[in-house]
Amino acid sequence: MIAKVRKIIEEDDTRLGRLFNLIIQGLILLSTITFTLETLPNLSDSHKYILVKTELIFAIIFSIEYTLRIITAKEKFKFIFSFFGLIDLLSILPFYLSIGIDLRTLRTLRFLRIFRILKMGRYNKALMHFKRAFFSVKEELIIFSVVTFILMYLSAVGMYYFERDAQPEVFKSIIHSMWWSVITLTTVGYGDVYPITVGGKFFTFFILIIGMAIVAIPAGLFASALSKTTSNSKE
Repeated sequence: MIAKVRKIIEEDDTRLGRLFNLIIQGLILLSTITFTLETLPNLSDSHKYILVKTELIFAIIFSIEYTLRIITAKEKFKFIFSFFGLIDLLSILPFYLSIGIDLRTLRTLRFLRIFRILKMGRYNKALMHFKRAFFSVKEELIIFSVVTFILMYLSAVGMYYFERDAQPEVFKSIIHSMWWSVITLTTVGYGDVYPITVGGKFFTFFILIIGMAIVAIPAGLFASALSKTTSNSKE
């Protein structure tokens, strides 16, 4: 009996197995939609009631599925502490425990199973290209990340000294200046924190130039590595 259930849940070569997993994927999509609808303001009590009851149904179904996966797993502890095992657990845990954090959005990560369910070999091949490209420039990206964090800190220090007297409420400390550093180096520029002194404005100009490189260089490294990996696989 357990072997038959395992074949349906874990294996996708049978019609029942494929159907079961696609139904679960559909339910995940529906639960994501209902969770999103719950965040709408001014929902009527009747709509809230429907959404709550719907979530109850989803929680029961996903709990049964999770239990069945544990029961039928050949290596139970390995499944429980695997990526999908933890995602499955965390996505239903808030329903049973009032932990103050809603983790239902983690259910969207379960859509990753669809690559295996639909036997999308070409997508798996594309993912392997990304993986090889990442590892081929891993050292460069690590070095660049460290340099970026150093520059982020130094720019926060610089802006703190330029603006602390002119804007003591905004640039209270180097830690408070870090927010300006992050949005400036990433060239986002929300405009909520900005310099008003001449020195601060000149300093920002140079930081923005550096920020353009911070965005472009890792993207260029990865794009080059991905192009090379793809070309090699075609040879």
